Amino acid sequence: MKFKLPAFLDNVESPVEGETLLRKFVADPESVGGVETLDLFSLAGVGTKKNVILVGIDEVGRGPLAGPVVACAAVLKAPDIMPALNDSKKLTRPKREAMFDAVKEACACYAIASASVEEIDRMNILEADFLAMRRALQALGMPGLAESAPEIPIEVKGSFASLDPSTSPNGSAQDDALLTGRSSLFIAVDGNLKIRGIPAEVQMPVVKGDGRIASISAASILAKVFRDRYMDKLAETYPGYGFEVHAGYGTKAHLDAIRKQGFTPAHRRSFHPKSL
Repeated sequence: MKFKLPAFLDNVESPVEGETLLRKFVADPESVGGVETLDLFSLAGVGTKKNVILVGIDEVGRGPLAGPVVACAAVLKAPDIMPALNDSKKLTRPKREAMFDAVKEACACYAIASASVEEIDRMNILEADFLAMRRALQALGMPGLAESAPEIPIEVKGSFASLDPSTSPNGSAQDDALLTGRSSLFIAVDGNLKIRGIPAEVQMPVVKGDGRIASISAASILAKVFRDRYMDKLAETYPGYGFEVHAGYGTKAHLDAIRKQGFTPAHRRSFHPKSL
């Protein structure tokens, strides 16, 4: 099922504004006129928990002919901690690279995970997107997940448990599960779909969320820089394809290189253009 943008986010002018509104919504839907959205999404815990952890999640690499799909789940320390946050596609690579460490520091916790070329070919790109997202959430401690380790090691900082007031001083959860303790997770997903394999009631898809919600913007930047750097390494392994330039997308130069040199193990077999 595809979801439309919640009405209370229609006129958001910046990711910081959107993050602030969404945090207000999960604390008190009526404060931002989000009661209809609450009914539509049936979001568990919204307006009822003492502490709601807002998680932004995004993926990059859906369209390329080569390389993995990468997802990031991120929780910001505060809505306005980094006003420069925006959709990673609106930033140049040098700008994203310059912001990378600062975005990490602005996050209370984050995890970057992936799904491999082989997994993309086996299950299709949408399911691979969802797999990478679930791996990122699992790395942060979301209960109820048991995904296999990805081919590329996950980069992770912190955990959801460390943000939960009901945890003990040594960081272990005092409740049986984070989602039933004093805290609940609220996942803002970039796009119009919910993540398969995650309880639907704790998710809200946000259309063009990487330009509307700061935590999604942070996830977008972290995932994009992580994947670009991985493609740089692939360029060293498979020279002549230009992975360091186009990141695996189907540019003319990339297609010409494939015609000349053939496919590499880094190419997605299910993404062969008809022109090849």
